[in-house]
Amino acid sequence: MKTEIMNKKLPRGLRNRNPLNIRKSSVKWQGMATVQSDKSFVTFVSNEYGYRAAFRILHTYITKHGLNTINSIIRRWAPPSENNTTKYIKTVVEHSGIDPIAKIYHTNKEHMVRIVSAMSFVENGLPANRQEVEEGYRLAFGF
Repeated sequence: MKTEIMNKKLPRGLRNRNPLNIRKSSVKWQGMATVQSDKSFVTFVSNEYGYRAAFRILHTYITKHGLNTINSIIRRWAPPSENNTTKYIKTVVEHSGIDPIAKIYHTNKEHMVRIVSAMSFVENGLPANRQEVEEGYRLAFGF
């Protein structure tokens, strides 16, 4: 019971082990929990698999849609119709240390981990666990 109470105090993304708050869709993500308890957002078996899904989405943004800067990635991820996109970008830039118009490559593990960690901070209000983020990257890309 105490664990359940503690879990309810966690931000939704961390309760769902979905630190970037990926919405439900027709995609059957690797690492999805059997029971999907949230009506709007995917629940994963671990944060690592939640991060994996986020890296795969960013990979698609970069390689298929040409969204290869923090500015362009966040404008799609957190559109102004739903978010304070300008503040989201500013926070990701501050926490990642990466210029908002610098070209991002999915093969640059250090940059990708810093960006996703910063996005997780924006989504949850808590620092990301770097080891979990790095493991999510490894699960997404195999290196």
